[in-house]
Amino acid sequence: MGNDDPVTDDIAAGSPASHTLPPADGYVGDPAVAAQWDGRYTDREQLWSGQPNGALVAEATGLTPGRALDVGCGEGADAVWLANRGWDVTALDVSGVALARAAGHARDAGVAVRWVHAELAQAGLTPASFDLVSAQYPALLRTPDAAAERALLAAVAPGGVLLLVHHAGMDTHQVRDDGFDPADYVWPSTVAALLNDDWKVERDEQRPRVAPEGGAGAHHTDDLVLRARRRR
Repeated sequence: MGNDDPVTDDIAAGSPASHTLPPADGYVGDPAVAAQWDGRYTDREQLWSGQPNGALVAEATGLTPGRALDVGCGEGADAVWLANRGWDVTALDVSGVALARAAGHARDAGVAVRWVHAELAQAGLTPASFDLVSAQYPALLRTPDAAAERALLAAVAPGGVLLLVHHAGMDTHQVRDDGFDPADYVWPSTVAALLNDDWKVERDEQRPRVAPEGGAGAHHTDDLVLRARRRR
C-alpha cells in the first residue's frame, strides 16, 4: 500500500468476496482476501509501527498472563509484546506475508508464538480456550450469521476477556466511491449487541488513542474500546 488513506489503511477496500476452497499452502479462508492483504504488505517493507497498540498495553498490563489470541496480528508487535510478558500466544492473520514478518520479529525477540494463517471464522479454534482475545482495529467482514462476531466471543474462556478496539468514526462513514461500506465490517457495537448475561461489560467507550509513532493509521486520534469479561 502506498498511502495513509484514513479508511483503507485499516480496512480492506472493496466488497466482500465469496468464499472458495483454500489454496495449497494450508490457508483457510477466502483467497481473494488473503491476496489483497498480501499485496498491501508487499507494497511496504513495514506497514505498521512495530510497537504494540496503546489500548492493548493499557488494558492487558493488569491481567494475569494466560492463553492469548491476537486476531489480525499483522507484523506481530502485539503478539511479541504479550509473549514477552508471559502470555501463551496464538496469533492469526489472513496475510502470509505479514505472518512471515511476524515470525521473524518473534525469533528476534526470543519468544514463541503459534501462527495461524486463516480467517477468524474458519480457523477452527478450540472454543472457550483463551484468557484474552485481542482484536486491534480488525478488518473482519460481517455475514448474515454474524460468524466473525460469534467466533470472537466463542474463543474466550470462562473468566477471560475480549478486547476489541477500533477507530472512532469509521463505523459511521458513508459508502465511498471505492466501495468501502461500514456495514460490511465488524465494529465494537456489533459485537456488544450480541453480549448476554454470560458477559460483564468492563469498558464500552470512546477515548483518545495512545498511538505508536509511524506506520499506517497513526493519524487516527480516538478509539472505540470494548472490553468484556466472560462470566465463569
